[in-house]
Amino acid sequence: TSVVSSMVVFEDGRPAKHAYRRFRAKIVDRNDDFANMRETLRRRFQRSAADGAGWPLPDLVILDGGKGQLSAGQAALSDAGLLQIPIAALAKEREELFVPARPDPIVLPRTSQGLYLVQRIRDEAHRFAVTYHQKVRAKRAVRSVLDDVEGVGPAKKRALLRRFGSVRGMRDAPLSELASVAGVGSALAERIKQAIES
Repeated sequence: TSVVSSMVVFEDGRPAKHAYRRFRAKIVDRNDDFANMRETLRRRFQRSAADGAGWPLPDLVILDGGKGQLSAGQAALSDAGLLQIPIAALAKEREELFVPARPDPIVLPRTSQGLYLVQRIRDEAHRFAVTYHQKVRAKRAVRSVLDDVEGVGPAKKRALLRRFGSVRGMRDAPLSELASVAGVGSALAERIKQAIES
């Protein structure tokens, strides 16, 4: 599976969706959550420049996770020479807020507006990442099924997806409808049906 990360931005307590970003992991070890966090933050901060060009620097970085994610985040800030930016990590299980140079987490009251805000930020980042992961996975699944069919290249793949919307749409369509797509014909339609039904 693809490892993806997301970045959401809140301004004055509200989502600034125009500034949201998605990242697909490029590192080799996809199971190393801390390395993925560090890579994502490194790539994000490479997009910011001291002169204000590129993505603006945040006033605060909030990470989804605990002490390990916080350490990875601090390392990324250090690598970028941005240790002046405050950073915290919110662990979901007990809603504990970890901050640098403090051994114990901060536990905000359940009714705290501050806790509510960081939960909203974390949950929005999670929602955004899950949506992206589903898109990446679906795109890869479609690509792999159709790429295995001899005679289906990029143009026919696009035409098929435009016409049927998904592999499921192709699977549910009658053979004659598949064959009616420009350049497909009955022999290729049969090969497509065999591939997507197996």
